[in-house]
Amino acid sequence: MASLWTFILIGSVIYLFWLNRKIAEAANVHAKRQSDQLQVQLMSVACTKRRFGFLKNGKPGIKSEFIFEFSSDGENAYQGVLIMENEFLKSVVVPPHKI
Repeated sequence: MASLWTFILIGSVIYLFWLNRKIAEAANVHAKRQSDQLQVQLMSVACTKRRFGFLKNGKPGIKSEFIFEFSSDGENAYQGVLIMENEFLKSVVVPPHKI
């Protein structure tokens, strides 16, 4: 019986690691798409918040907040925020910047 719980625990840890990587890769794609729309250079993407909870559709999932840095002129850096539920983008906050 203990070995069954060990397999369940190991499987859960592997699944959560895989899900976190999937979310991070989706955030990177969304940040790249956003920077292409703004015609700026994407510099970095980083996760600032991650928590488990119930999503807007009522199902359990992971709510994440990512900050992405971009530059419009190569000298100044600006930060935008991606709000995500699992790998789906919910909102984007981009500050005013020089083009």
